[in-house]
Amino acid sequence: MKTECSMCGGLIEVPDDCLKGELVSCPDCGTDYEVVGVGGGQVTLQAAEDVKEDWGE
Repeated sequence: MKTECSMCGGLIEVPDDCLKGELVSCPDCGTDYEVVGVGGGQVTLQAAEDVKEDWGE
């Protein structure tokens, strides 16, 4: 499946067997996306949150 990057408009290739929660990246700009929905030959992506390190605060 293919979808468009919302940041740069590049084409993101998402594997047909991807599962909800998997991460994919745009090959053009490197933006990470989380797969939030799969069905009917369509995939829904959401910008992945940056994981911030917890310094015990």
